[in-house]
Amino acid sequence: MKRRQFIALCGGTAAITSMSWPLAARAQPGIPVEGFLNAASAEGYAPLAAAFVKGLGEAGYIDGRNVTVEYRWAEGHNERLPALAADLVRRQVAVIAATSTPAAARTLGLGLHLLNASSESDFDAVFAELKRLQASGFVMSGGDPFFVSRSRQLGALAASHAIPAVGAGRDFVAGGGLIGYGADIAGAYRLTGGSVGHILKREQPADLPVQQATRVELLLNLRPPRRSASPCR
Repeated sequence: MKRRQFIALCGGTAAITSMSWPLAARAQPGIPVEGFLNAASAEGYAPLAAAFVKGLGEAGYIDGRNVTVEYRWAEGHNERLPALAADLVRRQVAVIAATSTPAAARTLGLGLHLLNASSESDFDAVFAELKRLQASGFVMSGGDPFFVSRSRQLGALAASHAIPAVGAGRDFVAGGGLIGYGADIAGAYRLTGGSVGHILKREQPADLPVQQATRVELLLNLRPPRRSASPCR
């Protein structure tokens, strides 16, 4: 997908999160090389990459000592992912950790508008359209690394436009968003790093337990944006 979607809400808000899963490739002798593939940028995802490395370390693997981590970042361009994955396969890495969905509100009596953004330059137009629609709020797509790595910026934009907004993670609320809701993403990356460590120990992926982050965070901004109520048209 080249375009990412915001959801403008008339009458309420909702949030959706996503998980990360590792993919196994073939092992090689000597110090193994592990591939890390992500759709975002190294700068925007540094804390989550650090959580992954922590989980890898807990499994006994230290980057530069007994494993080499090859990072591939799509920099927000999802169309680059196939080529980046193919590059890791050509490198014959031992494991590829592929890290990184709006739905369902008509049954709640909500009117939805999907607003697309493919780069940061689209954000101002998105919020201008939210104002034109007189939307009661908006939901940031929680499954897209492009948005997750810009959570604080989007929270600040929501606050400056005085529109209630729901996103994923602490950065969104710290920036000015009304509600942050979702799984502990850093915890999920740590679990992924641990799973990669088990595979590097020659354990079969099919024998590993399926793990999910069980901690869910609900964060509320105690200084929400103020605006006069207006009906959704």
